[in-house]
Amino acid sequence: MQDTAWLVSLTLMGLLLAVFVFVWSQSSVREEDFTPLQKRAYRLRARLFWLLVLTLGPAMLYNLIDLPYATADARQRDAQVIDAVGHQWYWQLSRNEVQAGQPVLFRVTSADVNHGFGIYDTGLRLVAQVQAMPGYTNVLRHTFAQPGKYRVLCLEYCGLVHHNMIAEIDVVDSRGATKE
Repeated sequence: MQDTAWLVSLTLMGLLLAVFVFVWSQSSVREEDFTPLQKRAYRLRARLFWLLVLTLGPAMLYNLIDLPYATADARQRDAQVIDAVGHQWYWQLSRNEVQAGQPVLFRVTSADVNHGFGIYDTGLRLVAQVQAMPGYTNVLRHTFAQPGKYRVLCLEYCGLVHHNMIAEIDVVDSRGATKE
């Protein structure tokens, strides 16, 4: 089998060498002046380049103006902050009540092992998540649109009582009322 593969490889390499030799031999036979064609091609290429710059440049600027990076610091100062620390087998939250419609900045870490910090709405749909790791603080920004009781569950198996690792966040409207 290996002898056959060796012969086929040698044959294909010889065929490829023959093609290269043929192309090389044909290219040196005629010499034509391609300067006018080359000048037209470069002129066309330059026009296409400037057409792209003039059409895509304003589109790029229009799209980049609305990037949130310039205002991220201001939003962070106005955000409601919750420090969340995962322990085996409970969540320690610095606060458990926030207002709907205002950004919340979660600073999530772990005191022992890796945990998954998952926020679920009243219908138990996952709305935001981040990893809680020992020795590292992950930042999660989320704005709760609707008032209600949101649950924080662990998304990563962390031991025997993992299933009981639940905390609640009360999201209230601007008047302080929680929707049940």
